[in-house]
Amino acid sequence: MKLAYFVHDLSDPAVARRLRMLKAGGAQPVVLGFCRAETAPETLEGCVTVNLGRTYDARLGHRAKLTALTALRARRFKTLIADAEVVMARQLEMLAIADAARLLCGLRSRLVYEALDIHRMMVQDTVKGLAMRSVEKALLRRADLLIVSSPAFVESYFKPIQGLGDDVHTPLMLVENKVLELAAGPPPAPPPPAGPPWRVGWMGAIRCRRSLDILTALATRRPDLVEVRIHGRPAHVEFDDFDAQIAAAPNVAFHGPYTAADLPRLYGDVHFCWAIDFMEEGLNSSWLLPNRLYESGRYGCIPVALRDVQTGRYLEQHGFGVRLAKAEDLETFLEGLTSQRYAELRAELAGQPRDAFVADEAACRHLVEGLRKPDGGLGSYGQGSESASRKIAA
Repeated sequence: MKLAYFVHDLSDPAVARRLRMLKAGGAQPVVLGFCRAETAPETLEGCVTVNLGRTYDARLGHRAKLTALTALRARRFKTLIADAEVVMARQLEMLAIADAARLLCGLRSRLVYEALDIHRMMVQDTVKGLAMRSVEKALLRRADLLIVSSPAFVESYFKPIQGLGDDVHTPLMLVENKVLELAAGPPPAPPPPAGPPWRVGWMGAIRCRRSLDILTALATRRPDLVEVRIHGRPAHVEFDDFDAQIAAAPNVAFHGPYTAADLPRLYGDVHFCWAIDFMEEGLNSSWLLPNRLYESGRYGCIPVALRDVQTGRYLEQHGFGVRLAKAEDLETFLEGLTSQRYAELRAELAGQPRDAFVADEAACRHLVEGLRKPDGGLGSYGQGSESASRKIAA
C-alpha cells in the first residue's frame, strides 16, 4: 500500500518510529513535512522525504502562515503522491495540507488524521481558538479515520468539544505510544542497588518547567535522598535558563539526546521514571499517555505519575507504578520507601504482559490493515488494549 505521510517535524524521533511501523505493516510511505532542526534528513527510515520548510517551537503564527502557503501550493506534490491509497497527516496543521493535496491533486485516497496532542489553543474561547476548532471540525468531517494515542483525547476533547459521535462521525483507532520491537528485544537491565539516594530518570521531550523546578529543588534540598538524571531534547523556550538551572542543582545531570538503542541502559540506570507533565495542566498533559510510560514499563523502571490524570488512571487500571496525589509528594514517598517495598513495586511491573508496553510486527500489520478499513479495524486492532478500543468505538 502506497501511503503519503504528512508530518509536522521530520526530525521528531516519533515520526521515524511510526514509519518503521508502517513499513513493517506492509505500507510504502513517502514522507512530506516541516522540520524543526537546522538540517532536514534527505531520507527517513529508507523513505523519500520532502522538506516543506523550517518551523520553530512556540511560533504558532509562523507555522500557520507556512501551513497556509504550503496548502495553496499542494498541487506540486501530484507526481509524488498520485497513486497513494492513503494520505495520512500527523497533527492538525498537516491535516490541512494533506486535505488540500488530496483535493488539488485529484486523488481518491483515504484521509487519515493522526491527533497525538491537543494544543491548549484548541480549547480556548478566543477568536483564534474558535477559528482553529472550526477548521479542525470541518477537516474531521472530511477525514476517513481519526487516530489517537489516548482514550482521554476522545472522552475529554473530541466528543464533548468537537462533537465526535454526535454531528461528526469519523471512525476511530487507538494507537498507543508503545515501544516498537520487530524482533526479540533485550531483557530489562538489573536496577541500581535498592536504597537512597533513589535515582529518578526524566526521559524524552523535556518541556515542563514545573517538573524541572520540583526535581531540582528536591535534589538540592535532599541530595542524600534523590539523584535526577535527565535525557532527551529540552524545549529551551519553555525554561528561563535550562542549562544554568541544571548546573546549579547537585545530584541533577543532563545527558542530552539519545537513540532507541540507548533506552535499556538509560532506564536500567534509574529506579523510577518521572512520568509527570504540567506543560498544559488540566488539558493535554492530563489526557496523554506518554512514550516514557511504555518505555519505562518495557525496560523495568517504575513509572511515577499523578493519580488523577490519564497516566495515573492507566497505572491504577493495570496495577503497577507509583501514583501520587501531587508531584511534591515524591519526597515523602521516597523517605518512606524500603527495599522490600521497592522489590514489591518491581514485581508488580514484571507481572505485566509484554504487549502492554510493546508493539510487534503483528501490531504493525493491524495498523496498516486498519488504515484501509472503513471503521479503522477497531474490531481487531488495539495493540493489547482491546478494552480501550471498545471504549473508543462506543
